[in-house]
Amino acid sequence: MLEAEGFLQPRLDARGYLPGRRLSSMAMGTISNNDHWRTERHSILQRLSDDVGETCNISVPDGSQMVYFDRVETHWPLRVQLQKNDRVPIHCTASGKLFLNNLPSTKRSRLLAKMELTQYTPNTIVEVSELKTELKQLRKQNIGVDNEEFMHGMIAVAVPLSDEAGRFYGALAIHAPSARMSMSKALQQIPRMNAAARELIELINE
Repeated sequence: MLEAEGFLQPRLDARGYLPGRRLSSMAMGTISNNDHWRTERHSILQRLSDDVGETCNISVPDGSQMVYFDRVETHWPLRVQLQKNDRVPIHCTASGKLFLNNLPSTKRSRLLAKMELTQYTPNTIVEVSELKTELKQLRKQNIGVDNEEFMHGMIAVAVPLSDEAGRFYGALAIHAPSARMSMSKALQQIPRMNAAARELIELINE
């Protein structure tokens, strides 16, 4: 019942269970609504944003979408106007692809089979087989990328908020106009992002 309701999901090795999307959302929601944790979390995001010079956000999965629940905007006037609690699709966003890759393969296939892969830009992948091929490549690096697939002129890179047990809580991402940051430059920020992700996970586990 807990699995059906989204609170638990089977481990890939079939040895027990991991938190499902609803339990992960509850955990992140606890941090979101705790004054101390909210301040600490936002401070980590702010430092990362200052370091990379672009907008940073944390998102959690909700069905076939990702939900933003914290963001730090870049100081540049040219930026993407997405807000806290905005929802974005999972098939063409960096955080969404990362979430897909953290699902058991059978659930990932089942979800993709019933999803409509809406085309938002010329770069949006709308064929399930092609998306699965890209996900397989991204899984090797444990990252998500959006190469102007959700919005024309915007790129994004995401890393997981996962603990040592492999529990996936959400995604930490940066995004920027492609005119200011290339995808190759964005990928160079992965070490900084992983360091920030570790800080956030430590905060969750306090």
